[in-house]
Amino acid sequence: MNGSIRWRAALAGIAAVVLGVGAGELVAAFAAAAGPVTAIGGALIDLAPGWAKETAIALFGRSDKAALITGILVVLVAVAAGLGILERRYRRMGALLCAALGIVGMVAATTRADAGALALLPSAVAGAAAALTIGPLVTLAGPTSTTPTRTTPTSITPVSDDRVADPGRRRFFAWTGAAVLIGAAAALGGTLLQGGARAAEAVRRSLHLPVPARTAPPIPAGADLRITGLAPLITPNDRFYRIDTALLVPQVDPTTWALRIHGMVDREVTLTWDRLLALPLQESYTTLTCVSNEVGGDLIGNAKWLGYPIRHLLARAGPHPDADMVLSRSADGFTASTPLPVLTDERDAILAVGMNGAPLPAEHGFPVRMVVPGLYGYVSATKWVVDLEVTRFDRATGYWTTQGWAPRGPVKLQSRIDVPSAGRTVAAGDTVIAGVAWQQHVGVSRVEVSVDDGPWQDAQLAPAISVDTWVQWHLPWRATGGDHVIRCRATSRAGQVQTSREAPPAPDGATGWPQVSVHVA
Repeated sequence: MNGSIRWRAALAGIAAVVLGVGAGELVAAFAAAAGPVTAIGGALIDLAPGWAKETAIALFGRSDKAALITGILVVLVAVAAGLGILERRYRRMGALLCAALGIVGMVAATTRADAGALALLPSAVAGAAAALTIGPLVTLAGPTSTTPTRTTPTSITPVSDDRVADPGRRRFFAWTGAAVLIGAAAALGGTLLQGGARAAEAVRRSLHLPVPARTAPPIPAGADLRITGLAPLITPNDRFYRIDTALLVPQVDPTTWALRIHGMVDREVTLTWDRLLALPLQESYTTLTCVSNEVGGDLIGNAKWLGYPIRHLLARAGPHPDADMVLSRSADGFTASTPLPVLTDERDAILAVGMNGAPLPAEHGFPVRMVVPGLYGYVSATKWVVDLEVTRFDRATGYWTTQGWAPRGPVKLQSRIDVPSAGRTVAAGDTVIAGVAWQQHVGVSRVEVSVDDGPWQDAQLAPAISVDTWVQWHLPWRATGGDHVIRCRATSRAGQVQTSREAPPAPDGATGWPQVSVHVA
């Protein structure tokens, strides 16, 4: 097989797989199921070891899912090219492997917690479409090196190989181009025709949240320092960090949503959407933090939530005296292990339906999620929550606990420098150093700053909304020319000083003093 034909065979394989994937995504929209790429990506997330997930979050942060999908597509293109070459060399081998890829997608689809009766169909269609297409496209790629060629009599002027190949080459590129365009159009159509997503989003947009029975206390004057570059006191919904295991955001229809409370209880409790909204809902400000947040990282946000206290629902169920944990479960199968005492004390641990005055965004858990002050999200902040099982830590484990993370997960005392940002050039003269500090449900009483390993200086703390939220701080600084290293540390209201010991996020949260390096011109 010469080089040009090999490349055309590879392109034929890519076109066939693009067509197959597009067909699968289109079928997925009508079947209300995961498409082949999503099914395989979700399975990869579940199968990946904890260190791999942590590395992905550290490298890509909020873009980890986009990076995974991009990686899957890049690998898929490379595999598809190889299938085209195999199909050219070993007839029907590429088609068989295309069908095998479809089977892989079907198996992956069955691992999803929300897999329905038609879960297998999108990947089956994708595999079949690619298998049926790859052979004809590869045939159009050109003759094999063993195909006999007709000799030209010396009395006739030979026709150039390029001119002979032109009609066949044009036909090949026309058909492969059509396959790619049809596949891309089908994939786009599938995205636009996601009925479940459209229905859930339509309900969400039309939803009017009930008037809270208890409104959040007013934000203290001066709590938001409004310093340029400093994180806003209240994080807008579209800027709130998102870290979860859902490659495809679950689309849960609130009219069919229900929460089941069961396990080690005196009586089971089932709560529907209408009944939840009819309860006396409460507003509260809570800062949520991801355990994967590096020292000085941005996987943290503060919002005003609307919801109902979980402790009241658990009181209805009557937990057994020897129970010590609640295993919450998401609509997509994610689980989290939350200490029972944290959900039954007086803190604002709620089933949230609203975020910053609006219904929860889909990517943040619509219609219902858990918000629990004082714990990292991996053991408490279950989105799209549908099940609460009262149990024990020695009988059940949450999703991340099985990946090697600590089963409990209290938030550690942390601080961050936002201004000046790392690597920035600052003008000499009077300026400011500013940031945030937090230890939810404990509170922060002090923040200190050191420049170039000099003495610790007390920063000025803004008033905190509550012990469940972060607090802003600032320190005037007369910047002198040269390179400088700025560090900070916080002290909690319990008297604990933020440790300088550096530790990675795994298994229970990062520690260390944040620092930034800046150049003063």
